[in-house]
Amino acid sequence: MVREDFICLTPLMIIAGAPVLMMLVVAVIRSYKVIYGLSLSGFILAFLSIFFLLPVIPHATGQLFIFDGFTILFFVIIILACLLITILSDGYLVYQESEKEEYFIILYTSALGALVLAAASNFVTLFLGLEMLSISLYVLIAYRRSRDNSIEAAVKYLILASGASGFLLFGMGLIYVDTGSLEFTKIVMALQSSGFSSPLLLTGFSMMVVGIGFKLALVPFHMWTPDVYHGAPVPVATFIATVSKGAVIAVLLRFFYAIEGFRNHNFILLITVVSILSMFIGNLLAIRQQNLKRILAYSSISNMGYLVITLLIGTKGGIDAAVFYIASYIITTIGAFGVITLLSDRDNEAEKLKSYTGLFWKRPWVAIVLTLTMLSLAGIPITSGFLAKFYVILEGLNAGLLVLVISLIINSVIGLYYYLRVVTILFSPPNDVKFPAISPAGRLVLFIVTLGILWLGIFPEWFFNLIARF
Repeated sequence: MVREDFICLTPLMIIAGAPVLMMLVVAVIRSYKVIYGLSLSGFILAFLSIFFLLPVIPHATGQLFIFDGFTILFFVIIILACLLITILSDGYLVYQESEKEEYFIILYTSALGALVLAAASNFVTLFLGLEMLSISLYVLIAYRRSRDNSIEAAVKYLILASGASGFLLFGMGLIYVDTGSLEFTKIVMALQSSGFSSPLLLTGFSMMVVGIGFKLALVPFHMWTPDVYHGAPVPVATFIATVSKGAVIAVLLRFFYAIEGFRNHNFILLITVVSILSMFIGNLLAIRQQNLKRILAYSSISNMGYLVITLLIGTKGGIDAAVFYIASYIITTIGAFGVITLLSDRDNEAEKLKSYTGLFWKRPWVAIVLTLTMLSLAGIPITSGFLAKFYVILEGLNAGLLVLVISLIINSVIGLYYYLRVVTILFSPPNDVKFPAISPAGRLVLFIVTLGILWLGIFPEWFFNLIARF
């Protein structure tokens, strides 16, 4: 049992040990190249260690973690996303005025929080993982202190996230008072005997919805999203949009399906309303934006609205659809933010839409990648985004969620307007805006993104089979 515990905890130990090693190195010699190399090596090593988990899963480590196929899938998604974001950060940090090495240390602590969330089977690990993730993001959002809106974004996120954490913790406390346990499995057993009839229990779950809704930027807890995305350094905004939300979705799916929340009428009504509002408000507000980062922020709100539909499906197909959707969304979003990152320079981030006018005639390869990410977010065929939405629609229809499916289809049409507006700007007559050269590592990231979007969009069988296997 001790051996299995050690093997399962290996990825977490590597991610936890890497920042300690980096701090010791910085204490001896401050070398950006060494810290960057250690950061890449740590994520690669953590990814390789996942393969050692396969023979011993499913396995529970005490009462805090559960390692199964679901955990492995999200470990892979999170660590690969962190690796790509690390590569993108290298080119961006060239323009950082002060010390750069601490950035990677904090990136690792936030990644550790995300992994803890993905494996959590207890309210204790859920809260610790969420706070480890959030506290690290407070610092990362304000990392470019020379930009006033970065400080503003960090303060906004700090205040609102602290309030959301308070709601979450209070809700967990009420559930503990009613059920007598913090473990997901024991809470499920308590609910099987008493149901959701207790006012204390319903209040606790309602307060948890506020906390989780904030972390996923679901309406009406979404107001921080555009300002934080706009003010944060581009790689950090990428992390918030992908790794942070992917980790929260992982623990939400595990907990919601464990308690069979899709059978409770109150949960069905609440999630239906939140999902529909998130879809419409996210897409309608994105139409008016002239800033690509803010467009992607509102797009993330609508995409989370699509994604929470899978909570109500209540079958293995619903979980599979959620995993495929989050994988597609993460690779696509990394591509879109990656283009912004690689085209930003010391003085300006390439975030205004007018900056991209005629990009195809200056950087055709970069423009094609950005076009592909917009088409994938819009759900155009041969992209991964199309199959992700199609899979959710199919499983939603099988579950009888007709209103949500129709809302998804309508909003996909609305989203076409602002996604295609970005594409038309890319192929317009060029302006005089100049962009910095793109490093070979940056080109590699764009190639991986392109390959991922097309591979998942044209040949999805391998990934479906992988999900079904786990």
